[in-house]
Amino acid sequence: MARRRYGVPLFWRIFMLNAVVLVVATALLLGPVTVSTPVLLTEAAVLTVGLAAMLVANALLLRFGLAPLQRLTRAMTTADLLRPGHRPEVGGRGEIAELITTFNTMLDRLEDERATSSARALSAQEGERRRIAQELHDEVGQSLTAVLLQLKRAADHAPPELGDELRQVQETTRASLEEIRRIARRLRPGVLDELGLASALKALATEFGGSGLSVQHSLAGDLPELDRETELVIYRVAQEGLTNIVRHSQARRAELALSRTPGGVLLRVRDDGRGIVGAAEGAGIRGMRERALLVGAGLAVEPGPGGGTEVRLAVPVPARFPAHALIPVGGPSMPAHAPPPP
Repeated sequence: MARRRYGVPLFWRIFMLNAVVLVVATALLLGPVTVSTPVLLTEAAVLTVGLAAMLVANALLLRFGLAPLQRLTRAMTTADLLRPGHRPEVGGRGEIAELITTFNTMLDRLEDERATSSARALSAQEGERRRIAQELHDEVGQSLTAVLLQLKRAADHAPPELGDELRQVQETTRASLEEIRRIARRLRPGVLDELGLASALKALATEFGGSGLSVQHSLAGDLPELDRETELVIYRVAQEGLTNIVRHSQARRAELALSRTPGGVLLRVRDDGRGIVGAAEGAGIRGMRERALLVGAGLAVEPGPGGGTEVRLAVPVPARFPAHALIPVGGPSMPAHAPPPP
């Protein structure tokens, strides 16, 4: 590949400027100006002016010639592969312009490699979640269901005092079974595959509403057609956003909204908690950013307009879809799952 040309290199520009100043000074010393012992006042003035001119010329050249390096340094210190697209402007000449161009090319390559590796890691993570959820449902769930049935038969034939204790054990086992089912649903949102994104988000709002947080949700009535990967990213970002609210925000109310935008769809998760001012981004937010990159979405985690925190996920959808009004849903529906055994 042919090497790009950016004009005279910085080394030769500085060298030629110094050479010009030194040649002029030497010519003056060999011509009308000489150095005497002791040095005369006029000779000292000429030497001082020549030195000052050389220093000023070098300072100006370095100031303007190296200014792009300062911008590159700031770009290097603020570069974040989870916030792609920010590039320092190519400026200067010679090696400086080539260095900035090389840095931008390196960022392009690193962002592509990060996106590829993140996609593989998240795909493996989702596969492992499905496997664990399946084992919880098939192995542990079925075993606890059998235990419940045996406890019921034992309680029906036991003396009254022992029957009461067995029924208490039965209720504890039933609660454990429900907890396992809840964990399995969070690991593998079966309702997302069976009933679609809107129903999955309703079920998610219902689940977190049972933890003492009042979750309101509003979902557009006619969303564009999304592929399975995009739906899963939206669901996981909403899930992580609500999880962070419960764990960290000390909020009483939260809002989950999915609406249409001119270029795609917008997911908003907002709360009335203590906010994120001054808080460092944790693994949860970084995970949301990695998922957003998989579908080319933009993620913003900022203070809400009325306090608290707002998470916005803007997902681009190339295809056009009909306009519609945002339809508020009156109340969240229960997630679809099998009723508990008797």
